Amino acid sequence: MIALSRQMAVQRKLDVVANNIANMNTVGFKQERVQFAEFLKRPGFNEQLSMVQDRATVRDMTPGRLTATSNPLDLAINGTGYFVVDTVNGPHYSRDGRFQLNEQRQIVNLGGLPVLNQTGQPITVPDTAARIQVDSAGYVTTELNPNTPIGRINLVSFQNEQRMIHVGSGLFATTEQALPAPQETKIQQGMTEDSNVTPVVEINSMVEILRQYQQAQKLIDAEVERQKNVISRIGRVS
Repeated sequence: MIALSRQMAVQRKLDVVANNIANMNTVGFKQERVQFAEFLKRPGFNEQLSMVQDRATVRDMTPGRLTATSNPLDLAINGTGYFVVDTVNGPHYSRDGRFQLNEQRQIVNLGGLPVLNQTGQPITVPDTAARIQVDSAGYVTTELNPNTPIGRINLVSFQNEQRMIHVGSGLFATTEQALPAPQETKIQQGMTEDSNVTPVVEINSMVEILRQYQQAQKLIDAEVERQKNVISRIGRVS
């Protein structure tokens, strides 16, 4: 039982590390780690079994490296915070700032979801505008009227980011109250945030995890063989 619990925990670690490697080139992705705890069980009088229990998956919120692009609608968050996009299930949150214009000239993400301003509305760029400027505070202007913003991109933060649930496509959902991003958080135009996954570290982790899995499997195989031998001896005696 103990070896099996260990093997299940190692399998969970392997799944998380494999997901990190698969997303090492995903914009804004944060690597994850599994958090375990010791689980004690008393099968009988003065007996105690120590097993491993999967408690949670924890994200490493370390910022990724910023990479320059040639797209003025590529935006990176330098600091703590999330972009807000509108979905059929309400606002969702993302660090992926690869944006574009849809047919209505609204700023949307790659999935076509509108990026919201501070009043919870989409930001629409005039048809005649050719250049879009986004300053570090998130104010969006065009060459038509550079002194009058057409909107301000909303950046929010949360007291406990670990409670945010990944719902796919770089989006997160949460029931926690969204707070304004810290003043020191800035938007950088023409840049994207790389994943914070370090490939060499993750590959080394995968090799070590595979070894741990094999060791646990050897213990299980040895126990199965021991039980077979015991049953075989009992059968001969009877």
